[in-house]
Amino acid sequence: LRIARALIADPADARDIDAWAALGAVSTRTLSRRFVTETGFNFSTWRQRVRLLRSLELLAEGQSVTAIALDLGYASVSAYIGLFRRSFGETPASYRARLQAA
Repeated sequence: LRIARALIADPADARDIDAWAALGAVSTRTLSRRFVTETGFNFSTWRQRVRLLRSLELLAEGQSVTAIALDLGYASVSAYIGLFRRSFGETPASYRARLQAA
């Protein structure tokens, strides 16, 4: 729960599962299993979802796609756009345009 809350508070935190496990004083394997048990998702998928949900909020606030990608810790803007498109079926820019039109 502490790790999940920390990631929600700072979705850009780039620590990998090994670093989080060390912080939580558990093995990586234990943390991995606990994440699936407690969230229904593996660590990487859960982190992606946290970042995507936060990006929806930032898009609604009118922030640029580039700023969102960089602020949320994506390796590149295109990586963010690709994940967004795979997850939601449209680009962040078209999602924002649809929000603004509504």
